Formats: sequence, structure tokens, C-alpha cells
Amino acid sequence: MEVTPVFTKNRTSDKKIIINRGGTRSSKTYSIAQLCALWLITGECGKGNYIKEGIWTTVRKHSTTLDKTVMRDFDEILINNGWFDLVKHNKTKKTYTFGKRVVEFMGADDQQKIRGTKRAILYCNEANELNYKQEFFQLLMRTTDRIFIDFNPDDEDIWINTELEQKRTVDKGDVETIVSTYKDNTFLPQTLVEEIEYLQQTDPEFWKIYGLGEYGNITGLIFETHKTEKIPDNAKLLGYGLDFGFTLDPTACVALYQHDKDIYFDEIIYERGLTNNDIADRLLELNIGRTEVICDSAEPKSIEELHRLGINAKPCKKGKDSIKFGIDVLKRFKIHTTLNSFNLIKEDKAYKWQVDKNGNSVGKPIDLFNHGWDARRYIASIKLKHHKKGIYNII
Repeated sequence: MEVTPVFTKNRTSDKKIIINRGGTRSSKTYSIAQLCALWLITGECGKGNYIKEGIWTTVRKHSTTLDKTVMRDFDEILINNGWFDLVKHNKTKKTYTFGKRVVEFMGADDQQKIRGTKRAILYCNEANELNYKQEFFQLLMRTTDRIFIDFNPDDEDIWINTELEQKRTVDKGDVETIVSTYKDNTFLPQTLVEEIEYLQQTDPEFWKIYGLGEYGNITGLIFETHKTEKIPDNAKLLGYGLDFGFTLDPTACVALYQHDKDIYFDEIIYERGLTNNDIADRLLELNIGRTEVICDSAEPKSIEELHRLGINAKPCKKGKDSIKFGIDVLKRFKIHTTLNSFNLIKEDKAYKWQVDKNGNSVGKPIDLFNHGWDARRYIASIKLKHHKKGIYNII
């Protein structure tokens, strides 16, 4: 199994609570998922430390986000190491069993589960989403051996810092913080390294958080968004937006719904490595064929291929100041994002204006955390724009 230094640091820690505070693409989530897979198959939980039976619980705020995130990584690790066929996988219960060891995935939105059975090991993925007293503390009280936590430090007043890194570290001494950055991810392509390092020039505060893994507070977000459990029954589906990606960038597809001045976005696809055939298959499986899918016009060949594969794919048209136009259109509405739209929510908390060295906005958005926003602009700028003659001002 190929690992990064982040895996090794977590494996060799002797503390009960191991906090992984890191910047973007530092391998923290994947490394802990590797430790989880190793424990399931061998019983090892830390170098020389074995827990032969029990439960490893991996928790996120919302159970609907698990399939698209850490569970997908876990499956990949089992498959790549030839372990997947050795375990009993219950898709409904989101459990993996090998002998007397069980790995379970669950959301903190299920209060019965977090206040239920005790476990040997706990992993809180994106722990900054959790409430300390109502969720994390309840899980802590039912965990006997070891706790792993990971998060991006975009709020220095978060309970992970105040209650664990500062208070508990002094009071009990059973906490270790592992700070990781993109430099710890030895498998990261050079192009992504350059994108992350570009933050040094464009946004010092963003660089501090997502580049260096240090605490900071994000200011200058472009949109105020609101989370919603589901699309209201009275909201009308207007269509879909699609931003193409492949190796480094994800393909992002979103659904747009509207009710009066409220608009709702639901994440349909957000994944790297998808061919046009893959995209068409995904959309057709969801009965998305006849409804308009507005795509990035920079990919005419891909749009034509989707059209031939049965998708009602249409290009947006480029125009002057098209990004600003799309942003202005979206700002006329109250924007809601569904809870199962994990990647869109992550973008919601990070998509912001570029600033100069003095911290002043330069009127342009950062070129990061924007694939879902691009897809949102494509469909919104057509379906929500003022009804007047002109081109679809999108890029």
C-alpha cells in the first residue's frame, strides 16, 4: 500500500485523540481511510497496537454525503489492495465486516446512532461540521480506544481548537495535532501544486488556511448560501448545468430548481476521470435526457457526443464579462444547496473574491473551488436571466 507521511504520523501516534488539521489536498482523509482498511483486515490500529475485535465508526455530519466522499475512498483502498472480496459489505447498513471487526459509516444527523452502541475507534471526517456538545461529545463518551479527526482550519474559534487543541491537550495530555499540507501528499500532480502555491500571490489568508493548514477566517465570500434538507415540492426544475473535467478537474453537474426568489441547487455529478460516455450513462440512469443540460461551450465536441448519446446537451455562449454577469444573475436570488451536495457545500464555503497584497478585492473570483459554481452559472444565466435579446453571457 502506497502511503504518505500523513499516514505514517497517524499510525505511530500514541495519543487517544489524533487531530489532522490540514490544507487542501494534503492526503489527510485518504490516509485515515487507509488506516481504517488496515485495521479491518489485520486488527492493527497504530504501529504495534492491535485491537482484535470491535467497531470502527466513521462519522460525517450528514449520512447522505458519505457515499461520495470517505466511503468511496475506503472502497477504492480495499479494491486496490485486493481486500474488497474478503469482507462482507452491507450496502444498506453501510457496514464492512471481517471476522470480529466491523467498520460502519453513519451521519451525525441520526441521534439514535450517535447515542447508541459503543465503539473501539472513531473517525470524524470534516469534523468542523459537527456540533461539540450534541454530537462530538456524545460520540467521545462511547469510544473506548482511539479517535481520529480531520478538518480544514477555516475558523479559529472552532471547538476542535478551543476544546481539544488548547484545553484538553493541557488538561489531559492525550491529544496530538498533526498539521499537514499539500507538500505531504507525494502523489499530487505538479499542476495542482502550482495552483495551490498561486494562492500565495492572490490571497494570503486563503493561502494560510488551504496552503499551510493554519487557522484563519475566510472573508470576502462571493455568495451567501443556505443549506436545505430537500427541494421543496413547489419548486420547479429548470434544467441542469454541466462543467466538463477529467484528470485534474472534476466534471460537475447540478440541477437548478426555482420557487419565486428562491433557487435550489442539487449536486448530480462531481467526479474526476469521467468520459463523455460515463457522463451520459450517469444522466440517463437518472432519467436526465430530455431536460436541457447547459454545458461549457469551450467543449463543442463533448457537447455533440453527449447529444448523440441521448442527452439534451446545449452550449452556453461566451460574452464579455461573462463570469461577472453570471454572478450578478445568481445574486438576485436566495441560494439554497441540498445537504447531500457535499462538494457544492464545500465550494460555498470557499468561493471568494481575489484580493491584492493589501487585502482589497480586485473584483475577480479566485480560480479555485469553482467547478460547481461554473455549472451553476451556466444554467442560471440562461434560465434566470432577464428576458431580453442578447447572447448567453457565460464563459
